[in-house]
Amino acid sequence: MAADPGLIALARDLFEALGEIRPRRMFGGAGLYIGDAMIAVVIDDVLYMKAGGDLSASYAEAGALPFAYDTKRGPRKIPGFMSLPGDALDDPEEALRWARLSLTAAEVAAAEREEKKARKTARGASSPPARRD
Repeated sequence: MAADPGLIALARDLFEALGEIRPRRMFGGAGLYIGDAMIAVVIDDVLYMKAGGDLSASYAEAGALPFAYDTKRGPRKIPGFMSLPGDALDDPEEALRWARLSLTAAEVAAAEREEKKARKTARGASSPPARRD
């Protein structure tokens, strides 16, 4: 798996109205971030957009496929990332519409991660020190 640099550049152009897109290398591809939110991943020659729940269903209804990879037990699908539907790569307005929806989902996921991290840190800070005998 690899990230197609041309596809990353295209995504940056298509989604520039949403803010600065920062690519980060990850698991053989690249995550595309706006702020702390990962809006998409590029793996091989596919742009997978952040989804989840109802948004994954909307992507599927539009013909998108979930990110999937092969394991020893067969393919594993990750519906939290769906391919950009149909001709959206050729239609900047359509691509931006999907990106706005994915940005919202990505921001919610990022906020939930930060909240979970803060709770974990607070629990650790309130724990009594270990006993020394």
